[in-house]
Amino acid sequence: MINVEHSISVRMALGILFLCAPESLLVAQGGSAGTGGKLEPRFVVDMPSAGMQPAGSLAMDAGFYGEGGALLGVSVGVFDRLAVGISYGGSHLIGSEDPVMNEVPGFSVKVRVLEEAMGFPALALGFDSQGKEEYIRSLSRYRVKSPGFYAVMSKNYLMLGYFSLHAGANYSLENADGDRDVNFYLGAEKTLGSFLSLAAEFNSGLNDNDHDAIGKGRGYLNLSLNAALGGGLTLGISFKDLFKNGDQPNADRTVRLEYIR
Repeated sequence: MINVEHSISVRMALGILFLCAPESLLVAQGGSAGTGGKLEPRFVVDMPSAGMQPAGSLAMDAGFYGEGGALLGVSVGVFDRLAVGISYGGSHLIGSEDPVMNEVPGFSVKVRVLEEAMGFPALALGFDSQGKEEYIRSLSRYRVKSPGFYAVMSKNYLMLGYFSLHAGANYSLENADGDRDVNFYLGAEKTLGSFLSLAAEFNSGLNDNDHDAIGKGRGYLNLSLNAALGGGLTLGISFKDLFKNGDQPNADRTVRLEYIR
């Protein structure tokens, strides 16, 4: 059965991308996707990369997911190597059911401790308490656990545009299920022309496969097609949990808008 909310979100996003924005605008203004992108991607798909927003910039993120859910976030580039942010959202915001809001706002801080050079990657350390998808009160966790404390390395290569690799480790504080394992994730991103990028992420889910966990031990595979729409605006359409590791019968389709000014 087709999920109407998902279908509408994807159609709207594709319409914005391919019908409302001419290529001249897409190429000229930049964003965080494509070879013409002027901003560093701050996330692979869900998990953080070592990318940073510029000093003095304001980043606003809006994510839309299943169950009529939405997540809004704001992040400030305090310095080129330091950013802090806050986020909040809930599920069932669209439709006839009573809204279910997240228990507390999410908080994030990221510090880039090493800049990328020819022989080694950029390294960032941080904390992010914001999980993904709906908050499940009975389990005291998000459907996809927050990163918590993390360290991530990112390296860029010239390869018919740009090709980026990411590797990270994280320890989530959402461990009421008794699973307190350190988690690992990998990611890659490839530019597809001047304003498009394709990102892939594998979250091993080692902290979500014991006791009362949601995960089945397969890990979470996520893909995202991102487009720089101009003026610091980037649109991402994601297909998540392609291995069906979670408790949903099908992969989740989400839409994310990023605006950095």
